[in-house]
This record gives sequence, C-alpha cells and structure tokens, in this order.
Amino acid sequence: MMDKPLPKRAAPVSTDRAGVAGRARNPWWDNTRFLSATLIVILHTGGSIMAREEVLHSFHIASWAFRVPAFVMLAGVFSNAGPLGPRSLRTLLQSIVLPALAFSLLYSLEKYWLGDEFIVHVVQLPWTLWFLMSLFFWRLLLPLVVQLRHPLLVTTGVALAVGYVEEFGMAFSASRTLVYLPLFYLGWRIGQGYLNTWFTSRWSLFVAVAGILASCVVGWLWHWDIKGNWLSMRHPYSVADPLGLEWAWVIRLLVLASAAALVLCLLRLMPRRRLPLITTLGAGGFTIYLLHPLVILPVRELGWVSRVNTSVEIVGLVLCAVLLTMVLGSPPVRRLVRPLTRPSTGWLFAPATPGPPQPERAPAPVPPVPEPAPSVPEPVRTP
Repeated sequence: MMDKPLPKRAAPVSTDRAGVAGRARNPWWDNTRFLSATLIVILHTGGSIMAREEVLHSFHIASWAFRVPAFVMLAGVFSNAGPLGPRSLRTLLQSIVLPALAFSLLYSLEKYWLGDEFIVHVVQLPWTLWFLMSLFFWRLLLPLVVQLRHPLLVTTGVALAVGYVEEFGMAFSASRTLVYLPLFYLGWRIGQGYLNTWFTSRWSLFVAVAGILASCVVGWLWHWDIKGNWLSMRHPYSVADPLGLEWAWVIRLLVLASAAALVLCLLRLMPRRRLPLITTLGAGGFTIYLLHPLVILPVRELGWVSRVNTSVEIVGLVLCAVLLTMVLGSPPVRRLVRPLTRPSTGWLFAPATPGPPQPERAPAPVPPVPEPAPSVPEPVRTP
C-alpha cells in the first residue's frame, strides 16, 4: 500500500529551486519541466480569448493535468522531508520567499505602468505567484505529513473537506495549498524511489499512452462540460455543482485522482535521456514560470491577443508562446535574472558565529602490548 511507513532512502540526486540542493541534474525531470512550462505559457498567452476559441478551451482541459499538477508533483520530487534547520530555512527564504516578493513588486509596477492603481500584494500574491506561496507552506508541512500513519489518505481527506470551509480561499493561497498537498506528497514519494515498477515495466507504457489519449478525447468532446472552478482549486464548493453541495467532494476527488494518474502517464512517456536543447531549457523551468507573466501581461493588456481570431493567427500565437518559453529558459536569461530568482541573502543574515571552543581532550592511554610468551621447543620424536 502507498501509505505504509517509509523506509529511509537516499534523496534524489538533482537540483531544484524549491530549496533542495543536489549533486547532479536528471534530464528526465528537466524534460518534463520544459513541457509543463511550455503548456503553462501557451495557456496564459491565449487565456484572454480562450472562452471564445473552442480549440484553445479544448486544449486547456486536455492539458490541465500536465501543467499545474505536474509542477506540484515535480516540486514534491525535489523537496526534503528532513527537519527544517537554519540552513533549510535560509534556503527557503532565498529560493521562494524573496523571489515571490520581488516578482510581486515587479508585477505591481508593471500594472501601474499600464495605467492601473499601484497595489502592494502581501496576503494574496498576483496571478501565478500563488504557486510560490503554496510551495513555501508545502515545504513547511512536509516534515509533519511524512510522520502520519497514512499521509496520502489524511492529506486527501483534508483536500476534500476544505471545500466546505469558506475561510479557506485565495488568501495566503490556503485552498490551493491544502487541495494540492496530496499531489505534492505523492511527488515526494516518487522522488524517494517508489513506483519504480510503473516507470520501468512494459505494460505501463501502453497504459500511459491510453491515459494521454483519454485526456485528449475528454478535452475535445466534453471540454465545455468541465467547469473552471473544478480545476482552479481556489474556491469553496457551490450549490450549483451537478452533484449538489453534499456530494461536491466526489468531483474534487475524481479531479485529483485523474490529475495524479495523468501526471504518472506523462512521466512514464517522458524520455529519460538528455534531449538536445529541451533538457537545457527545462533546467530553467522556475525562471520561465516567474518571468512569463511579466512579458504576457502588457501584450494582453494592450489588446494584441484579443485581436487573434483566425486559425492561422491562433497557430502563430501558440508558436510565439513556445518561442517565449525557449528564450526565458535559455542560460543567458537565467544568468541575467539570477539576482531576482535566487537573490543573495548575505545582507539579511548575520554571519554564523563559531561556538565556544571545546576543551582539548587528553589522548586516550594506549594499552601496553603484552609480550609474547616464550616458545617451548617441541620434543624431538624418534621414529
């Protein structure tokens, strides 16, 4: 069962912006990052016209699990469930809190430049930055979650129950944090080496292909029947849900279960070897996620996206989004914005003070080596 107590396993040898340092990058995760980041940029680029363009709305439903849920599980893969010591807390501040505040300020300045009122966002971070706030709380909660007797069962129960609590909404990303927590935990389990049979067996390859095709079929045929609030995870249940308020949790359970299953299908099909250009750009998935709203926002607010209304223009819009993903994930751009995505914290923390000198211990006495007993010559036997 997936909820049995975990044996100790080695942490994944990889690196991540979520506060976990590793020894080497695994191209499998970077390839997945690039695909997920590209899908996110495409949908955010065409989001303002998605309601009137059927192909974009269908694409939005079919690829939903491969965007935010995939990012959540990948964040869990590279998270550490160990105690949060001073070094871990400093890393969280450097890799999550400070970038969230910096890009929130940039977003406010850009909105002000576009003619809106200047707003300082603290309780509810703007647009895509909710993910960083949730990531911070996921990282704080993980050491506690892994100590539960049945972590996946408990976190899923909380995710379903929180929909009945009005207070858990968009403030501090509370709703999304708790609803996506089971996927984050599942990602951590994958990072510990579990589900290897799924990722290596031949039978799972055919199941993964069938799962991806099923997602495409559902997105094409029933995309208008799937409500946006079922996927956003940021609002409480509504009496307007098809099953009513009493059974609204069933829809959320089905959505979370299908998201986890589809991400597993995606990982099963994703190449594990290093791919030209893709793997290198995927290493900048965190940078892509943080930077792309700042580029898309003025394009959208100036009305350029809303003018797209033909099939050729939609294809061109998608290609521009892919190109934007590649540019933002390139090593030169990552180096250029590193002071924002991973700012220095030397100015914030006092230097570590050495502890009191330890008294020198006298060397342990060496026990005397006993002298060997004198050998007694054996008597000579005569035949």
